[in-house]
Amino acid sequence: MTTPASPPSQPRLFSLAWPLFVELLLGIGVGLIGTALAARVSDAAGGAFALTNHVAATLFVVFRIIGAGIGVVVTQSLGAGQTAMAQRLARAALGASTWIGGGTALIAWLGATPLMRLMNAPADVVPLAVPFLTMLAPALLGDAWNAAMASVMRAHLRTRDTLAVIIAMHACHLALAIPLMVGAGPVPALGLPGYALALLGSRMLGLVLHLWLWRLRLGLVPRAGDWWRAPRRELAAMLRIGLPGAAENIGYRLGYMVSVAVVAEMGAQALATQAYTSQLMYGVLLFGLATGLAVEILVGHLVGAGELKAAHRLVKRALARGLLVSLMVATAAALAAPWLLGAFTRDPKIISAGSLLMWMTVLLEPGRTFNLVLVNALRAAGDARYPVMAGAASMLVVLAGGSWLFGAVLGWGLPGIWLAYIADEWIRGLLMWHRWSSLGWLPYARQARAGR
Repeated sequence: MTTPASPPSQPRLFSLAWPLFVELLLGIGVGLIGTALAARVSDAAGGAFALTNHVAATLFVVFRIIGAGIGVVVTQSLGAGQTAMAQRLARAALGASTWIGGGTALIAWLGATPLMRLMNAPADVVPLAVPFLTMLAPALLGDAWNAAMASVMRAHLRTRDTLAVIIAMHACHLALAIPLMVGAGPVPALGLPGYALALLGSRMLGLVLHLWLWRLRLGLVPRAGDWWRAPRRELAAMLRIGLPGAAENIGYRLGYMVSVAVVAEMGAQALATQAYTSQLMYGVLLFGLATGLAVEILVGHLVGAGELKAAHRLVKRALARGLLVSLMVATAAALAAPWLLGAFTRDPKIISAGSLLMWMTVLLEPGRTFNLVLVNALRAAGDARYPVMAGAASMLVVLAGGSWLFGAVLGWGLPGIWLAYIADEWIRGLLMWHRWSSLGWLPYARQARAGR
């Protein structure tokens, strides 16, 4: 059996957060380049690119049924010194991701046309979006495998190794996507399908690299049966955290997709504005998201080790820093918005509307930071049900209902939809803060520790 390399010592929050931040930044960067390349064809192609990726991301949320639980249960096992259990959980995660990722890919492949109709895709967007989603489908399975294996690596505090895989994967994606989308020499310009082919190739490279790192760093070599078996005990442990986590993510994605459907009814120009602005907004939220993921890893280890006071102090410190940085980054992005949006389009109406939305994002991001940090902390502490129970009404009424009311019924357009985003993030964020600061998570953390 391969001997794993010695794990790194317990890191500080920043040493975990910065590789995660770079990972996320690279993902956003590839999305920005893809959006820009699609926008070079037309604003309809830019809208099709964004709409299809929204649908694919919503379908991939199904992976969160186990994905949200993989990192937590592995970190808790490692924190409690149960290495053998952590390895069994890793193998089970691989099998479960095959079934869930494969099922998601099948839905995207067979249901591309009805899914686009469900999203109210404009007539000039549908012929571009349907074949794009069909070709994206196989990559969803590759994403599921890579996400599961990366979660296991991060749980072992191997964030820099995971970052190296992500860099290689995105470099491969761009190296293939640019010539396949715009053409180069004998290679014809394939447009959006070229992006999908490049994505699939990069995910296969990521899988090969993750398998190598599992063997080298963790001493884990998947057996043939690990690719399809999901043992009951290990799967139940992941589902205990993953099901509530998936419900929370699915609730948010469905509410968000309602808002996208409302935008789609406003026409291709509004859809393009929303697409370009959302790409910039994703860049703003990266620091809060990286901090939240790092907090989840460290809190999981601390809970597993029974160091609950240290976990409480860590979360409060991380939240304070996250709020300050998110406010600063959002303000800088709003100031630069006219120039940044000019990279996607020369339409002055789109640039003007997008700039207003970016100023509204300055109000949005601090509320989102509450959610990104505290929901991950609560999940890592074993309190996985509260975020979905407390946030369900807001996601349904404020996010989905507010987008429809403000955007369509009252006719406030895109600013009305952003107002719904702001209200939803702040309502849920303050609920999560009350839960953490009142120590409502403590009994679940003790129960999780006792169950190791």
